Amino acid sequence: MTDIQSLILDHVRKFHREREQGRGFVPGETPLLPSGAVLDEDDRVALVEAALNLRIAAGSSAEQFEREFARTIGRRKAHLTNSGSSANLLALTALTQAELGERRLRPGDEVVTVAAGFPTTVHPIVQNGLVPVFVDIELGTYNTTPDRVEAAIGPRTRAIMIAHALGNPFPVAEIAALAAERGLFFVEDNCDAVGSTYQGRATGTFGDFSTVSFYPAHHLTFGEGGCVLTDSVRMAKVVESLRDWGRDCWCAPGCSNTCQRRFGQQFGTLPYGYDHKYTFSRIGYNLKTTDLQAALGLSQLAKLPEFGAARRRNWQRLRDGLEGVPWLLLPRATEGSDPSWFGFLLTVLPDAPFDRTAVLTFLESRRIGTRMLFSGNLTRQPAYQGVTYRVAGELTNSDIVTERTFWVGVYPGLTTEMIDYISGSIREFVESRR
Repeated sequence: MTDIQSLILDHVRKFHREREQGRGFVPGETPLLPSGAVLDEDDRVALVEAALNLRIAAGSSAEQFEREFARTIGRRKAHLTNSGSSANLLALTALTQAELGERRLRPGDEVVTVAAGFPTTVHPIVQNGLVPVFVDIELGTYNTTPDRVEAAIGPRTRAIMIAHALGNPFPVAEIAALAAERGLFFVEDNCDAVGSTYQGRATGTFGDFSTVSFYPAHHLTFGEGGCVLTDSVRMAKVVESLRDWGRDCWCAPGCSNTCQRRFGQQFGTLPYGYDHKYTFSRIGYNLKTTDLQAALGLSQLAKLPEFGAARRRNWQRLRDGLEGVPWLLLPRATEGSDPSWFGFLLTVLPDAPFDRTAVLTFLESRRIGTRMLFSGNLTRQPAYQGVTYRVAGELTNSDIVTERTFWVGVYPGLTTEMIDYISGSIREFVESRR
């Protein structure tokens, strides 16, 4: 590092400290976001340092993050993408590729998924010409159950793709075992649950693929970004090719002839020796991230345990503060799990003398941010009118979520005082309706 760089980065630290000074909490005035990035001076310095070095494409920081993140989660290979949504698209698209032979997914094949959640768990199913099979969830955990998934499996079912609900693991070991028993692929959407465990094992380690998001709302942030993880070296190469335009070459950006046969191979009907760097073996995308983002990610990764502890602490304090409040169903962890919570879900019970809108209006008037459980029942969303899908059983609880469920934040940027203000405000609202 040059003297000028060092001086600039020292000033960046001073800038950060001055900017953050005097930021106190004023009840009713300070916005309490339901989610958000927690960025310190090390994060700001990491981002500026990468910018000073003009590391604008994927490079050394991206490669280092992939190695360290795979080790952190407990998987062999990780590939960064530009978003968690892209990670889901790549994971499912990889299962349609020729390497899988007769097992590969084909248009019209079915994929079991959950009706109530974030839509980009489901969109890749439709985008690949496959058929979503929607199952319901249970209230309280807001996850589906192995019996619901098993009942949904039909003669055309080839895969299962499910997300952990707001950091709370679904019974992932049992569903992974069911997938293996039935010969189904299993994609584990871990975007909301990095750092969670089920039966003592990290979520994101159970599926053929798992996916992660680094959007600011999530456990770690790049600003934008995502990741596909797997234990299969062969399928990791498929993901990399699909992510990088569908190219056959695996040279890093700026490198050439890693295979030592750049001009010595035959592909398709191309002339012998056609440049391997411009040989395309798949219908792919450009879904890469950048070194600027990865440099921030490396700084964030060091804080993952601290972030998880804060999420658990905030969630438990909020639940303790709301214990015994009538007319609201409080959330619970899936049995055998230790969630790194994404948010705190509440459902207005049917006998309540108020509806969800009344609660949300009150909380928002106090600058307490609220969110729905994403799409609610996805089959009721405009985008899915006209889409081919199958429903297994009833979607009763998914409809309840659509009409009566919301969540508030527990992310690490919320202090104990803020959490108490949220629970106190909810209590005050309910008491006013007795």
